[in-house]
Amino acid sequence: MNKQLFTLLLAFACPMAGHSLTETDQPMKIYVSPTGDDRAVGTEAAPLKTIDAALRHAREARRLGQPGISRGIDIIVGGGVYSLDKPIFIRPEDSGSPESPTVLRGEEGQEAVVSGGVSVTGWRKADGDTRLPAAARGKVWVADAPVLGNKIVYTRQLYADGRKAVRATQFAGPYAMERMEAFSPEDESITIPTPKMDLSKADQLEMTVHQRWAIAILRVRKMENLGGGLTKVWFHQPESRLEFAHPWPQPVIGGERGNSAYTLTNALELLDEPGEWYQDYPSGRIYYYPEDGKTPDEMDITVPALEQLVEIGGTRERQVSNVRFSNISFKYAAWTRPSREGHVTLQGGFRLIDAYKLDKPGLFHKAELENQAWIARPEAAVAAQFATGIAFTGCTFSHVGASALDFRYAVSSSEITGCTFTDVGGTAIMAGSFGEGGFETHIPYSPAIPADLCHGLVISKCKIDDAANEDWGCAAVSAGYVSGIDIVQNEVSNVNYSGICVGWGWTPLESGMRDNSITGNYVHDYAKMLYDAGGVYTLSNQPGSVISGNKISLPSDAPYATNSRAFCIYFDEATDGFTVEDNDMPKPLYGYNKPGPELKVKDEE
Repeated sequence: MNKQLFTLLLAFACPMAGHSLTETDQPMKIYVSPTGDDRAVGTEAAPLKTIDAALRHAREARRLGQPGISRGIDIIVGGGVYSLDKPIFIRPEDSGSPESPTVLRGEEGQEAVVSGGVSVTGWRKADGDTRLPAAARGKVWVADAPVLGNKIVYTRQLYADGRKAVRATQFAGPYAMERMEAFSPEDESITIPTPKMDLSKADQLEMTVHQRWAIAILRVRKMENLGGGLTKVWFHQPESRLEFAHPWPQPVIGGERGNSAYTLTNALELLDEPGEWYQDYPSGRIYYYPEDGKTPDEMDITVPALEQLVEIGGTRERQVSNVRFSNISFKYAAWTRPSREGHVTLQGGFRLIDAYKLDKPGLFHKAELENQAWIARPEAAVAAQFATGIAFTGCTFSHVGASALDFRYAVSSSEITGCTFTDVGGTAIMAGSFGEGGFETHIPYSPAIPADLCHGLVISKCKIDDAANEDWGCAAVSAGYVSGIDIVQNEVSNVNYSGICVGWGWTPLESGMRDNSITGNYVHDYAKMLYDAGGVYTLSNQPGSVISGNKISLPSDAPYATNSRAFCIYFDEATDGFTVEDNDMPKPLYGYNKPGPELKVKDEE
């Protein structure tokens, strides 16, 4: 018999050979190391190389009913980087039970990193490219894009020694903007002050638009100098039609604090500041202007190649159950879609599929409704659906382009505890349905199968710092149609829109949302760029819900807001069913938008 085959069969027959293990002793242990071998048996002395292989070992142990699994299976993930070429897929066959869970656990005292990133190497001086600003010539480096499989990696994110670099932008820094002059739905154009640089050859140029509680990312199709210091800009489809057809949100002209703002990005002609970068199309060449006198060939330059790192995917008939992650770091997940189709959102990072203003207001559930919108869910680095008993404990999520961790649909009795989220482009933690896809988002969502509603979730003792740094309209924590969610003792800071959001639908009607609790959290440095925001933000009717014991700072003074509409706690449209008490705020700064009769704000009594 083949020696390797014999060794594998021995491992399945006698799990973790070389370890003393009885049915009542301790969980079965499967070891993984970046220096391991997937042909090995998975012991501490002979670890596997990939998490996929370890999951397969565990799956086979359960399938064959091997002795030693009654106390569970621990996949011990050794320190180091596990670079993925495809997402890790957790399926129903990986499920455990409450008494015998499947646990993926980073080895104590070490950092086990699940990474979707690839390195950029082969740097050379970018001499002779006349598109570069004169002041940057001789200081910018260039490298060929990495290749994954047989495809060039196109990216919107680049990290230099673990720090997020800034895509080449018109003004200094990632958040600097200028006021637009006009917004015209008639010919789908925006008029701006004429840029100081020649952008006539910048065919990958984008405009980021500040519009109340969201941003839009629009790919520039054409620019025309009107004279008198003004330039008119038109955009590609589909984002152009979406941007000018939907009424909420849109840019403001003549607001109490001025017009809405914008910035231009993604052109080599704009690469004029240390710390900026640009990727050319179609060549894929990456240009970088290093900071601090460094050269990129002596730095760790990483771009994310995968948008998703882990998919926990059950079905309604067969859920994933009792799978836990502990002490694992998830890093370098991409967000690339705006480069292909722009990005126009309704709220909370949910992009519009279709949207328009009604000629005559009114739908069957809401007589005054004057617009319709269909939305799609943001991408996520780690996502779960049709799952129960899922846990993330002491994990770290960083360098993520869109959402970090998303409990999408029919996730129950699951928790996220003691995790850290930093440098997240979108929402750090998302949960529940938001009426996506073919479900018009203003219609109250009440699933035909009640168990499809996410319920019994706990988000506790997490630290979220620097979220929504690419899509500014995302929140740090965003829960839609959920019931029995406990958001407790978390710290949220440095977010461009709201801190903790619970609810969706803009409706006083029954939708299954109830018994939700937001307690003991500390929210500060929020609403840094957008407005119509809250440190804690709610929507719709949620009977039996509580907001209490939170410490919430005053909102930031967003520099480009066209009004000052931001609050410590914002009860947005049709909020009802909450009892609000014992919250610590510098002053009782509440916002109200058509609240219901069962909203009890005891802090104001």
